[in-house]
Amino acid sequence: MDGLIELNLYGRDYEQELRPLIRAFLPHSEFEVNRYEAEEEPMRDLCREEPTFLLSANAAYDYSFSCILMNDWYRIRVYRKGERIGAADADGVNPERKAYRNCVAREIYRILTADTGVTLPWGILTGVRPTKPVYEALSLGEDREVIRGRLAEEYLVSDEKIATSFRVAERELEILTGMNYRDGYSIYIGIPFCPTTCHYCSFTSYPLERFGKLTDAYLDALTKELVYIGGCLPEKKLQTVYIGGGTPTSLSAEQLERLLIAVRDTLPMQDVIEYTVEAGRPDSITNRKLELLKEYGVTRISINPQSMQQRTLDLIGRRHTVQQVVDAMKAARRAGHDNINMDIIIGLTGEGPEDVRSTLSQIAELNPDSLTVHTLARKRAARLTTQKELYEGMDAHDVPQMLAESVAFCKEHEYQPYYLYRQKNMADNLENVGYARHGREGIYNILIMEEKQTILAAGAGAMSKFVFHDEDRIERVENVKSLTDYIDRIDEMIERKKAFFADCTGVL
Repeated sequence: MDGLIELNLYGRDYEQELRPLIRAFLPHSEFEVNRYEAEEEPMRDLCREEPTFLLSANAAYDYSFSCILMNDWYRIRVYRKGERIGAADADGVNPERKAYRNCVAREIYRILTADTGVTLPWGILTGVRPTKPVYEALSLGEDREVIRGRLAEEYLVSDEKIATSFRVAERELEILTGMNYRDGYSIYIGIPFCPTTCHYCSFTSYPLERFGKLTDAYLDALTKELVYIGGCLPEKKLQTVYIGGGTPTSLSAEQLERLLIAVRDTLPMQDVIEYTVEAGRPDSITNRKLELLKEYGVTRISINPQSMQQRTLDLIGRRHTVQQVVDAMKAARRAGHDNINMDIIIGLTGEGPEDVRSTLSQIAELNPDSLTVHTLARKRAARLTTQKELYEGMDAHDVPQMLAESVAFCKEHEYQPYYLYRQKNMADNLENVGYARHGREGIYNILIMEEKQTILAAGAGAMSKFVFHDEDRIERVENVKSLTDYIDRIDEMIERKKAFFADCTGVL
């Protein structure tokens, strides 16, 4: 349905929670948010057409909620009396506010489901980490039936997604229980260069044809930052290293070796249990680069086709061939890589379930050790959004069936789900799931999704995340996104971290 959504908020601002929920039902409608401080809404002449009007008042949470439904207009009003709603508890969460938010969200869900006929598999859960509540509850020994009941009744999560949440959380718990993550930390290294920019991508990345002349200066700055962060946490053990991007293998073989030497020489690698490099685009992979990754101790790589349909690759700007994917995988095996992940995206422009079946069939022949299944998320800055007129009438069809195909494939080929996350504006309100054969899971992926470990980050657009276990809080320190700013201001990026450490010495 196309039309207008008008969300009116009074007092407390629930926009961040309610907007994505409403958007999930009405992804193509225009969205308008009005905020009022006064108790009474200004009178407005909406429409002469007689609307359907729903009003709910709940004494337990002391709120009123109303929704006016017209042919092409939803007018939603959320009002909570009083500016303050009780006090926050020890971990900074206000349980009364949370209960009120969930109550309003369920009301909106009920109305929009009745009017649109749409149901959401994740119910009113809109956050990035929907399995985190399950993980936390299981780690505290909470009864599984109690957890299931809460997901179904409080959050309206479907039986299928509840089952998925348990499978993921139980595997995460099993893996993390076997490592002393509290006394360790991880490092992320960002290489923001790509051969070209894919049309669905909005990550910090720079096409080599325009920015390739800056790669050496970038590596100079990055090495300087690595020298600093390599000595930041001497009392903890470095457990995982992840080099992502962008596409790290878009560097030349000489530049890639320079990066790998910098990692070896600046970081305390002796206790590292996982060292990942995103090889990513198969058109950036060469035999020499694969040999270098193996030579310098990389234990896990990704080779990411996204689709094995050539027409799709051409349409989304991947600029590599299906045959290059096959060749890269075979070359990686010859080089001795025994833990290879592949990524695919469901919901890509112009595809249907039959295309996903074909892609999965071809991937089966390549036999990766893990498979990450992403659902397309339409990013505001991506070409698929900014130039959407070029893709008119080419939307993917039956994305839930695509997901069902991937679930069945992974079960048949003994890949188990081990991490899960969501993004805004995902097709059909679905999710991204990492599947792996036993012992081939990406530990870094679990650590970052469950926010269980401090992760120091180096590079343009990289964000360090500091976990304070005893205080149940997380702090972030960001680097600038601009490539040239990062190079020119590298000393400032280091000083930001130094200042943070000066304020929290002995607490991490």
